[in-house]
Formats: sequence, structure tokens, C-alpha cells
Amino acid sequence: PQSHPARDEWETFFIDVPVDKKVGNIVLSTHTSNGQVREMERHNSKPPIRMINIARVYRRQADVTHTPMFHQFEGLVIDKGINIQHLKGTIDHFAKEFYGPTAKSRIRPFHFMFTEPSFEVDFSCTICEGKGVLPNGEKCRFCKSGWHEVGGAGMVHPNVLKAGGIDSDEYTGFAFGWGIERTYTLRPGLHIDDIRMLYNGDVRLLEQF
Repeated sequence: PQSHPARDEWETFFIDVPVDKKVGNIVLSTHTSNGQVREMERHNSKPPIRMINIARVYRRQADVTHTPMFHQFEGLVIDKGINIQHLKGTIDHFAKEFYGPTAKSRIRPFHFMFTEPSFEVDFSCTICEGKGVLPNGEKCRFCKSGWHEVGGAGMVHPNVLKAGGIDSDEYTGFAFGWGIERTYTLRPGLHIDDIRMLYNGDVRLLEQF
């Protein structure tokens, strides 16, 4: 939609082409949520639906936790009786399987247009071991708090289900969208405290993979 924050002129790459009469200015995709309705249509609007969608996305951001181009993976689950417990359980399971049995996760209330309620997802930082402070006493510049945000999540908004032809009174679902690079930098043993290192072409770093 035109009012979506993904069209914010300060964080979005607009393509230099004529304005489309229907959708307005054309932008490079800023997230993967647009794949949800396509997946519902692919299933002929008949749950249960389980999806992982991986794609390149673009945002006008560059710092230790952002790059102008990155990869995002979108998870979607739709069925009868799906609730927040299923979402949180999935996040907790991922954290322990991907980062190790001591990894922790948390969700914080936030606002996204495609989910309600919505949350930001944090994992305990492996660079500072969740302390927010490095062994030398310096503040962890990657997480600054002991927690590292990887993306958003929430319960699929009824309007999104309706757009996909699914009865929102009968079915519910959850979705999440996380940056692959952000998620990967926390892998134990990597100690990558600047996400831009993944794209600077330094052979000393790349040879580790």
C-alpha cells in the first residue's frame, strides 16, 4: 500500500522509471511479506499452509547491523487453532537448534501492517555472550544490550488472510521475516561484529566459509 513504511523515501530505493498509474512509484522490494498472499493463492486458498520464502531485499541503510542489499527469509504457517504460543515455540526451537542449547530468544511488541499483534524478535548475542559487554570491558557494538534483533514476526492480519481467499474466522496463522545475514552473524565462533564484513570481499574472512 502507498502508506506502508516500506515506501519511506529515506529507507527505500525508488526505480527511475515512469510512475505506474495503479501502484505509483516503483520500488525495489524492501521485504518478503508480499509472498504470503501468493502462497495462499498457490494452495488455492486451502490450508494447512507451511512456507519458507527466501529473497533479496533492498533498504537504504548501512551500519554494523544493516546493508543496502540483504537476504530475508519469510516463514508462514496457516491452519486452524494457530496462536502466539506456536509462534514463540517455533522461535525458541530455532534459537536452540541454530545457536545451541543455551541460546535465548524474546519477542517485543511492535507494529507491522501485515500482522496483529506484531513483535520484533531478538536472540541473545553470541559475540558478548548476552552480556552487552565484551571481556575487555567495552560495550558490544553489535548488540549494545546483550540482545540482537533479527527481524519481525506476528499473527497474520485477518485482512491478509482475506486477500488470500482464506476465511479468517476459521483459520489463523503466524508469520516471521528475518534477515539471513543478521541471523548468521550470531553463529557461535564467527565473531562477526559488523554485518558489512560479509560483503566487503575480504578473502581472509571469506575463506572461513
